[in-house]
Amino acid sequence: MAFDKAKRRLRIRRSIRNKVSGTAQRPRLSVFRSNKFIYAQLIDDVNGVTLASSSSATTEGVSSTNKVESSSLVGRDIAAKALEKGITEVVFDRGGYLYHGRVKSLAEGAREAGLKF
Repeated sequence: MAFDKAKRRLRIRRSIRNKVSGTAQRPRLSVFRSNKFIYAQLIDDVNGVTLASSSSATTEGVSSTNKVESSSLVGRDIAAKALEKGITEVVFDRGGYLYHGRVKSLAEGAREAGLKF
């Protein structure tokens, strides 16, 4: 059987989603990483609603930085949006990616801006 990175990520992602679920008081901070951009969403899984979202594709001032730095800015942006809505605690969903590089930078940026994981 050949090694398939995408299948491996989906298997890990399903495993994470079996354990992690968001509520209105403590939503799930979901991360998606493409080759060029990184995206973050705050999701209430009970009601099936996205409460806030941010991405390096839409955040101001991100295009001039490298990908790891832009991930940190996206983390700060999503944390600011969460704090505006009165959300201080979240459950982190790394989406099957390793907690390393851009995913770690996004999480640390959100923590620095005031979110608790």
